[in-house]
Amino acid sequence: MRLFMQTKPQTSDAPKFYQLVLQQDLLGGWTLYREWGQQGGRSSSKREVYLERDDALAAFEQARDAQIKRGFHVMFSQGLEPPHAR
Repeated sequence: MRLFMQTKPQTSDAPKFYQLVLQQDLLGGWTLYREWGQQGGRSSSKREVYLERDDALAAFEQARDAQIKRGFHVMFSQGLEPPHAR
């Protein structure tokens, strides 16, 4: 699963982005990758490993929802249904 979000550009600043990628590893576990930063600039990343798919999916959805509340908009999604409006 992959989700790419970004904010609307503010004046002359480039938009900020937030990307989530959830994938299964070779041992049956799940890895959630997070990357965030400013388009064309520096970015940061974080990796979290989960043993159960349900736990990894819950973390993915929680991260997605938190960023939507912060003003990010979904620009691209692959392998999941779009978030529901709340």
